[in-house]
Amino acid sequence: MALSRFATLIVLIGIQCATGQSNSTYHDGASLVQPTYRPINLGSIQPLGWFKDQLELEAAGLGGNEFDFYRFVHDSRWIGGSEEYSALDEASPYWFNAMVPLAFGLGDETIQSQVKYYLDYVLDHQQDDGWLGFETTEATRGLWARCLLLLGLIQYAEADPSQTDRIVDAMHRYVTLAHSMLQNNYTGLIAHGNDTFDTAGWGVGRSHEMHIPLQWLYERYPRNNSQIIWETMELMIDGGVVWGADWRTFWVDGVYPPVYYDTTPYNLSWVFLHGVNEAEGLRYPLAIYRMTGDDALREQTRTAMDLLATYHRSLAGTIIADEYISDLNPSRGAELCIAAEVLFSSAYIYQYLGDNDIADWVEQTAFNALPVSIAPDWWSHQYVQQENQPWSRNLSSDGLWWDVNSYANVFGLEPNYPCCTVNHPQGYPKFLANSFVSTQDGGLAHAFLIPSALTTTLDDNNSVSISTNTTYPFSHTITYDISATSPFNFYLRIPTWAGDNSTISGSANASAMAVSPSAQGLQKVEVPGGQGTSVTLKLEASPRVVTRANNTAAIYYGPLLYALAIEYQSTSTAPINYYTENVLPANTTDSHTHDYSITPTSTWNIAIDPSQIKVVQPNATSSSDLPNPIWDLGAPPVELRVAAVEIDWPVAFDTAADPPANPSATGRPFSARFVPYASAKLHMAHLPVIELPSVSL
Repeated sequence: MALSRFATLIVLIGIQCATGQSNSTYHDGASLVQPTYRPINLGSIQPLGWFKDQLELEAAGLGGNEFDFYRFVHDSRWIGGSEEYSALDEASPYWFNAMVPLAFGLGDETIQSQVKYYLDYVLDHQQDDGWLGFETTEATRGLWARCLLLLGLIQYAEADPSQTDRIVDAMHRYVTLAHSMLQNNYTGLIAHGNDTFDTAGWGVGRSHEMHIPLQWLYERYPRNNSQIIWETMELMIDGGVVWGADWRTFWVDGVYPPVYYDTTPYNLSWVFLHGVNEAEGLRYPLAIYRMTGDDALREQTRTAMDLLATYHRSLAGTIIADEYISDLNPSRGAELCIAAEVLFSSAYIYQYLGDNDIADWVEQTAFNALPVSIAPDWWSHQYVQQENQPWSRNLSSDGLWWDVNSYANVFGLEPNYPCCTVNHPQGYPKFLANSFVSTQDGGLAHAFLIPSALTTTLDDNNSVSISTNTTYPFSHTITYDISATSPFNFYLRIPTWAGDNSTISGSANASAMAVSPSAQGLQKVEVPGGQGTSVTLKLEASPRVVTRANNTAAIYYGPLLYALAIEYQSTSTAPINYYTENVLPANTTDSHTHDYSITPTSTWNIAIDPSQIKVVQPNATSSSDLPNPIWDLGAPPVELRVAAVEIDWPVAFDTAADPPANPSATGRPFSARFVPYASAKLHMAHLPVIELPSVSL
């Protein structure tokens, strides 16, 4: 029934567009639906503790240095150079969108100077007709990469008010041009004739990506241009519908494919099957919901999250897709770009739906899927990760994967397509920027429980500062030191995994008070004005076993996925070109850039008895002294010991085959060392279950 309704809508819109009729819903005073929780302006939240260490490593690593050497940034055509990796012209806009929140979230002057140079060049070279970018012909001017640029621009405008006016000026000139292009047969969105900007349809599959920056412009700086802004967003959606990329037809139970193989019946566009597109497409219904107020679109967003979670969500919180979805096979790949986009999308969706399990999903991705594919020093990354990854090297076969090569799980500079090289750095800076939100009653909430500090001003000139002292997720105690000139409500999120013995205490409470998770998961604290307030949240955690198909299981503790720790040997080589596989020249590499072959030196082929698990702290430290880097084998302070036994486990396509459904033991049971998944660059997380005699853990 839902699919039929959406199909009818598509036909009607197509007829309107073909006949030149206007179907705009704009009217004077049209307003956008407001989120349940509002994000805080970029720069108001600073990282602390281990999370600050991570952002500093990112700034000192690949992301923070690409401007100085990496050809698709350093020599980008956007800033007068000669390099791009595709006709989409997206490379350096991806980088800019990632580096702006890093520069201002961390307060790093070097990164700030990089993004300022990029900003100045792009705005100073805006073309006379309003076009942003270097392209000069209709055949080469595609709108998609501008979406990424605009995302970076609005973040910059929030963080540095001295640049706001010129950014807003440029955006208005651009949107006026984009509006006229889209009115002309969706020029710049749908490729026609000899157009080269996007012959595959990436942009039409991401037509909603213009909405976040244009909705920001519409609400904050409309400048009597509201109708043009509004209609531009509508035209972007309409163009995608005409092309066949309406996500409202895909996020439907019975249409969304539980598995996808060559033999799976399927009659929608390829764009819906691509993992990164799906991660971004999660935002599609809300983009339109904000303009229409149609609650069915809000509900469809929840449906989309549930469908994805049921059929294609990895144990680490990303989407298993290499590059296309298939099934939940733990040897299939999950592209790093997907993790970065899932992290952003789920944080954005949480602000509208307010569902506690979505906030948990945000943290699951941030603490597992994103960092596992990034080297501890942030100088190399994988293109795809595997839940079961006994080695990371150039495989002898790529037959297991849809559309990546045999080199894709190598840690390197560009182990496959360079999009992940320039896009992965957005993950943690945007996670930080969304960690605190404002609430509908004028208060504040700590949504993602990382160590950080917030300084902001609420209504009635109420100056507020909040500092969190925690090593979460490596411990489960968080202490807040809060000051405010006037009273306000502060909300602490209680994750869904928290036990019944979780408590909150502090200067406002004479004794600890029990708390427990709920659908929204927020615990209110009334903060008085004119004095300091201290609040401590203690979350009860215990190991959780999640069962999967064919007698397999995975283990979590708090928000962390745990995996078998595999000792390894690492060998470095010169980085190779993703396309030619030749060694890259020195002018696009750095002394820190290498490709790594990582091979196991300990057992990986085990089955587990998840009824026997013990929590241990071999590296217990003070609350302010975690090892740096933290996502390295042996660095996190909490490990698990799990009863296990070595088994026969075949190899297929030069990697671990499917977990044996009926494991055959080949040795004596032993206590296996399990560590946080992201710290184990070789790991086995999706394991066969076997009943074992009692093992000393």
